Amino acid sequence: MPSLVVAREILREASRRKLLFALVALTLVVIALTVWGFSRIADLRTGGQPLPPVQQTAITSQLLILVMFMFSQAVMLSSAFVAAPAISAEVESGISLALLARPIARAEYVLGKWLGLVALLAGYGIGAGVVELLAVRAVTGYAPPHPIEFLAFVLGEGAVIITLALALSTRLAGIVGGVVAVIASGIAWIGGIVEGVGTAFANDTITHVGTATKLILPTDGLWRGAVWSLEPAAVIAGFANAGPAAAGNPFFAATPPPSAYLVWSVAWIAGVLALAVWSFRAREV
Repeated sequence: MPSLVVAREILREASRRKLLFALVALTLVVIALTVWGFSRIADLRTGGQPLPPVQQTAITSQLLILVMFMFSQAVMLSSAFVAAPAISAEVESGISLALLARPIARAEYVLGKWLGLVALLAGYGIGAGVVELLAVRAVTGYAPPHPIEFLAFVLGEGAVIITLALALSTRLAGIVGGVVAVIASGIAWIGGIVEGVGTAFANDTITHVGTATKLILPTDGLWRGAVWSLEPAAVIAGFANAGPAAAGNPFFAATPPPSAYLVWSVAWIAGVLALAVWSFRAREV
């Protein structure tokens, strides 16, 4: 299929530019530093005595959430700035004109770009995430309750940003599309906090504004699912005692996203990808 040929070229180009190797090298350095930090938790003392296992587990889980927040941000930033010039750069250089003359349908061209970018995302995200989780388990003995779901939620965030940036790439220059995608993801995260604040203060207007933001760009809702997948039951129960105020914490989620939200996220990706195809078809190359 022509789409698979285009996707394969994405992977080859990433390999030639040493993009993956640089990203993997930086990731390994970060993993080594974070694992060293996790290894020091066992040395913490209170009143000269080691912390009880329950407290060590709680500290480890919360620190892991912060580390994985950094990981999810790295995934989204990488996704934005890799996908944003995927089409626009080739249009500007004339490469796309040569490819489309073979002929390759524009829909197949866009779909191939998307498949290649998602394959890059999956390879990096799964590899880095698994290594981090296994390393933390090796030094602390702690394993999150839902590791597979965590990886799925983070990869979902990346797929949303890739799709948005690719759609922007059909009309905007690479750097502009990347900046827009990153800003949009930041607004979505703030929208999630706004929704939590509205819930905490029982303010329906603020809650609805935050909810609308999470629907317009579903990255924050997926991030809340990632947080839930890392939270042990004891921590969830402890935060639950705080009542509605816990909803304002962007690093806590008592429940996973509802099935309807996950369906919406998939539909959002499909819809924006279709929009990208339509936009590229309507553009003069």
